[in-house]
Amino acid sequence: MLLHNIINIMLRVITGTAKGTLLKVPETGLRPATDLVRGAIFSMLENLTDDWSLVLDLFSGSGALGIEALSRGAGWVDFVDRERRCCDIIKQNLEKTKLADRAHCYCSSVQKALGFLEKTYSIILIDPPYADRTIGELVEQLAQAKLVGDNTVVVVTHSSRFPLQKKYGPLVMFKEHRHGDSTISLYRKEN
Repeated sequence: MLLHNIINIMLRVITGTAKGTLLKVPETGLRPATDLVRGAIFSMLENLTDDWSLVLDLFSGSGALGIEALSRGAGWVDFVDRERRCCDIIKQNLEKTKLADRAHCYCSSVQKALGFLEKTYSIILIDPPYADRTIGELVEQLAQAKLVGDNTVVVVTHSSRFPLQKKYGPLVMFKEHRHGDSTISLYRKEN
């Protein structure tokens, strides 16, 4: 019954040029960020940064977070997901929202992508599987990567049952917001 409910989740773009567009969700048992959580993420980001030029969406799933960023004016979004069916759906959602010309989807594990991506991103969105207890290790790895610049905002959405540390290498948590079982943790490099 739970899997049936997850499969039938309907996501929509909250605001921007693609506002209201329904997004396809892969039938993989994903638990995508709800409208409330996505809205909270972008509300915080709009108050924290003016630089939306280059966004990275890790564990993209349906692409909802990166597509929301594009709809709100992000210049470019790189999507990363290891599941081929997720990558196919991200591409379909990008076409449906008419945002495909400002994005690229890498069908790769996040760990592998951290090794070959060479850009420095203004915003990095991370929405891993909620049962993943190793997300802190990924944030630690990301903290050492050249993908994170001095002004990059790293946003991690995770289960409230698995709190993250306040600091990973040079990345320091500067804001945390809880929505039920979801926690949004924001990091920046120490200055």
